[in-house]
Amino acid sequence: MANSTKMHDMGMKYRREVLGDAYVDKSMGGADDFNRGFQEFVTEYCWGGSWGRGILSKRDRSILNLGMLAALNRPHEFKLHFRGAITNGLTVADLREICTQVAIYCGIPAGIEAFRLAREVFNEQGIDISKIDVKTDLED
Repeated sequence: MANSTKMHDMGMKYRREVLGDAYVDKSMGGADDFNRGFQEFVTEYCWGGSWGRGILSKRDRSILNLGMLAALNRPHEFKLHFRGAITNGLTVADLREICTQVAIYCGIPAGIEAFRLAREVFNEQGIDISKIDVKTDLED
C-alpha cells in the first residue's frame, strides 16, 4: 500500500536527494511483504520526520550521521551516508576531518575503519584524493 502523507512525500524527496534515485529505487523496488512497511517507515520518519524538518542543513545532518554510524560500527550505512555527504557538498578535506574526529572520540579502530571505508567510496566514485593539501592550524 503506497503512502501519500506529506511527511512521506518529504521523506522521499530528501532520501532521493541524498542517496540518489538508483539506490532508493533499488531499496523500494526490492521491498516485499516482509519489509515493505519498514521501508515506508524509514522514508516517512527517518527522512521526512528528521531530514525534512529543515532546521539543520543536509550537510550538517551528513556530518552527524557519519559520526554516529562510525560510533555504532555500521560500515554499510557509513559508506551509504559517506556518498550522501559528498552529494551534500562536503569536501575531501571536510571528510578527512570527520574521520579524524571519529578516531578521537570513538577510538582509533573506528577511525581506521572510517578512513578505510572513505577510501573505498573515493575509489568507487573516481575521486582523486592524492592532491589534497590542506594547511591546518596544527601545521603553523
